[in-house]
Amino acid sequence: MSSRSVAYEVPLWIDREGAPRVYRVCNLGDEPIRGLRATLLGPGHLEPVHVPVLTSGGDVSLTVVGPDLERGSVAVLRWFRPDGTEYLWRFSF
Repeated sequence: MSSRSVAYEVPLWIDREGAPRVYRVCNLGDEPIRGLRATLLGPGHLEPVHVPVLTSGGDVSLTVVGPDLERGSVAVLRWFRPDGTEYLWRFSF
């Protein structure tokens, strides 16, 4: 007999109103996320982001710079839940 846990729903939502230069990451979950970091894969440069704690309802802006920011880049977000479990989530633009 095995135990099954319920899948963890990613609590983040991306506001693309400022795209392609600015993306707002919003925590829509019920718990704070810790150690949020973002990296960029592909053309462009992502200004460094490290948020020690992003509270429920909080947000942070990601700023991307570069000459060619059309489709082809992917941002990877990394964070920890309060229990210490690490998560990665990516979005493209």
